[in-house]
Amino acid sequence: MWPFVPGFPKYTGPYSVGSVDVELPVDKLDSPSPAPVDADIGTVAFRIFYPSDGNGSSRPVRWVPGPQRAHLSAYGRFLGANSIFSEAFSFLSQNLYYTSIPAIRNAALLASPTSSKRWPVMIFSHGLGGSRNAYSQVLGSIASHGVIVIASDHRDGSAPLSYVRATATSPAKLVDYEKYSHSPTPEVYAGRDRQLKTRLWELGLIHDGLLKIDEGHYPENLDPNSTSTWKKDFNDVLKMFVGQLDVHRPGSITWAGHSFGATSTVQLLKSTYWQTTEPNTISTSPIFNPSPSSRLAAQITPSSPAILLDMWCLPFRSPDTRLLWEKPMPCYASSGPGGIGLLSILSEAFFKWSGNSKDVIRIISPPTGSSKAGPHCFYPRAAAHLSQSDFGVLFPWPTKKVFKTEDPKRYITLNVRAVLEMLRINGFEVAPTSKVDMELTADEQVKVDDSGHDWKILDKNGAIDGWVNVKVPKEVRSNENTENDKRRNEGPVETEVLGEVKI
Repeated sequence: MWPFVPGFPKYTGPYSVGSVDVELPVDKLDSPSPAPVDADIGTVAFRIFYPSDGNGSSRPVRWVPGPQRAHLSAYGRFLGANSIFSEAFSFLSQNLYYTSIPAIRNAALLASPTSSKRWPVMIFSHGLGGSRNAYSQVLGSIASHGVIVIASDHRDGSAPLSYVRATATSPAKLVDYEKYSHSPTPEVYAGRDRQLKTRLWELGLIHDGLLKIDEGHYPENLDPNSTSTWKKDFNDVLKMFVGQLDVHRPGSITWAGHSFGATSTVQLLKSTYWQTTEPNTISTSPIFNPSPSSRLAAQITPSSPAILLDMWCLPFRSPDTRLLWEKPMPCYASSGPGGIGLLSILSEAFFKWSGNSKDVIRIISPPTGSSKAGPHCFYPRAAAHLSQSDFGVLFPWPTKKVFKTEDPKRYITLNVRAVLEMLRINGFEVAPTSKVDMELTADEQVKVDDSGHDWKILDKNGAIDGWVNVKVPKEVRSNENTENDKRRNEGPVETEVLGEVKI
């Protein structure tokens, strides 16, 4: 009926995927850190992707959230004029109303087959121009292998448009996209610092919201998840998560993000761990300052897995965020396991952006003199910055035209395979990757054992065509004010998930 409606392939894991939208009042949550002084946000919002029984509402989960017209208009403004993406978006915008993700609204949560009887949990932070919807293919695919994935919806001005619902103590509001130059100026650093403060505060609130959901004393969910013709007691849906989330064991939550979301993930992990274990070595006015007695501080340990997708490093060069520049990732602490739980996946475009890629390597590398193993770091050839988001799948032609990408679905599959295998080798019980996704030859298929391991994806010797290992040496960190900040920002201007490439 709709031949031009962009769509998504089915998730390839063995489980069907359910989807629930959540919006909780901030004043009913316990923040691990003080609220930013300029925070004027009454709620925190996120989407849950989870393994389901395949039964649920027949109403589709639309990729463009409601109100759809306002969100489509916001994306149009975000894209601007004279870009191939804006032209494609304009052509397809009416049909995007009907684009749905392959998840089932409010489907029943499956009982976990893991030894703990709880599902592993991942919290994901989106990049500039993104939202809780913009990574549905990669996050839903991970969920289809047995992970409950929380897709945050940041209200820091990094999404094209955000709706904040009214609470008993705060009015409803709109948060528009805030555009900053990509040049490293004091004004840009101040703006990104402000956004980071909001993002980390939100992630702390989301963590507390998950604890309350698992414990069964969550506040009222303000997202009705309904239309005027379809009503449901949404809190009844949340009840199915009680006692099902593996969120209480220290180090049990996986933290992940794309671009600015990867930056946020690093800052959250470093700030929480180092400021609560070595407070005297960090400035007294950090971007994020959780209490050492908070449950977030108990959760984030050197064993906390971290997944960094195409990390964007300019915000780390701010005078305030540089306070943690010399500190390694928590996995390299004396009690940590090393880089076994640290996965960085770049795009080829960002790998070739030498200033940014050098900073990525500095951030994820072991400290000089460390005997601990380094991280997993790869990139798929010909991948663009947006290849880890939904936009490469929805807009394959303009993506190929502008960024010379080739196979957007395969890029997503490679990312998902690497994430799942990293979780497996860190002791997380997730479903095996299919033989089709593993791209096994006939001879290799007969060698697959019952361990479920995808032995090729993290191999550093080129076992998979077009999947390139990045060598990460041990490097000396420095807190210097580099004279090359401007050069470090030269490269593909793709810090937004859709890019700002004009042709």
